[in-house]
Order: sequence, then C-alpha cells, then structure tokens
Amino acid sequence: MDSLLSEEDRIKAVYAGRTADDIRYSAFNSAHLLAVQQLHAEILALLHRRGHADLRSQTILDVGCGRGELLRRLLDWGARPANVVGIDLLPERIAEAKALSPADLRLVCGSARQLDLPSASFDLVFQLTVFTSILERRLKQEIAAEMMRVLRPDGLIVWYDYYFNNPRNPNVRGVGKREISELFPGCAIVLRRITLAPPLARALAPYSTLLCQVLGRVAPLCTHYLGSIQKHHSSPTIV
Repeated sequence: MDSLLSEEDRIKAVYAGRTADDIRYSAFNSAHLLAVQQLHAEILALLHRRGHADLRSQTILDVGCGRGELLRRLLDWGARPANVVGIDLLPERIAEAKALSPADLRLVCGSARQLDLPSASFDLVFQLTVFTSILERRLKQEIAAEMMRVLRPDGLIVWYDYYFNNPRNPNVRGVGKREISELFPGCAIVLRRITLAPPLARALAPYSTLLCQVLGRVAPLCTHYLGSIQKHHSSPTIV
C-alpha cells in the first residue's frame, strides 16, 4: 500500500509543476491544436462505430479528468452534466474544472484505484494519457480493475495513450498492446495508432498544417493508441 501512495505522490509532484499556460498544451500552439482536433474527431468516430453516438442518456466517467477539458467537450457533443463524473488526483485541477464546468457535473478529487462509485454504473469510461504517467505496475492494475468494476456489461472503455517510452521524460512509460491486454484480461480490445509524433508536429505545424494532417495518418509516425475496450466477451481479442 505504501508503494502505491508513494507513486501517487510522485505523480502529483510531476503534474503540479505543469501549469495551465504551458505553451506546449495551449490551443494557440498549432501542433497541439491539430492533435486535439484529430483526437476529438477520432473519438466521435469510435463512439459511432461502437453504438455510443447518442450521449444524451449515457453515463460517463473520465479517469484523470484534469481541468475537465474532455468533460466539457462531451457536453458539447450531447452528454448531460448530471450523467458525467470526473476524477483527478490534483486538487488544483479539480478546483479549476469546477470553476469552468456546470454545477451539476460531478468532479471528485481522489485516487482512481478506489472509486467511490457503484459497480456497473457507467456506459463509457475514458482514460486519456493516464496510464503512461504511472510507473508502478500494481497501481495500473488497480485502476484498470476499478474501471472494469464500474463499467456496465455492455459499456465501453475509451483508451488514448502513448505506446512507447519518451527518452526525454523519465516520468512516463509507454503502454503497448501486450500490457493493455494484461490490464484488461478477457476483453475485446481494438486499437489504432494516431497522433503525429509531437517533436515532428511541433517542427512542421507552423509551416504546414496540411502536411501534419497527412503525416498523422501514417501509423509508423504516430505515438499513441486510441481504442475501445469491451468486457465479458467469450473470445478475448486484441487488434
């Protein structure tokens, strides 16, 4: 237990130093804006393919919701605030999310390894770049188990994360297909590569957004998996 608490403290310290005005994650950064726009388009397409396009009645959880950017986007796409929950470790991020979000959207500061939420209560569970920030394998396992616990039998986990290590950042570790399948055993997992490698995108985006969009469809140049995870399938698969 102590090792898990220490790992959560490490994560808090790392992300407490990332401010909201960091230009790398600003909408005024053309490379970041392109990546976010592509991600949103891909998420919408994924939800449509998996039969979750009508968000009005869907119950939704965002694990590692940060300042609530995805949650507010989901509201734009039709989700109802009362059906949406976000959880994050950092109190300052939850405070900012509350200031920017509707009052009836539930935002919780706490650990995703112990969700104070009923079992089988969510149609959709999102995690965007959470698992690569966790270096302790057991913490990943406990969070994955909680995500599965609160997911309805016909629900969907939406996964978006790096699949390789960043040699310049020791605080993240890529999560590949094999590890994802081990974290979510017995599930049907469908993954595809998206998001042009950030160093390449940052170099090219100021000159040609079109070139970035084209290269962003070349799988070997992409750095993230976007995918869906569905549970209780008789024949577990990973694609």
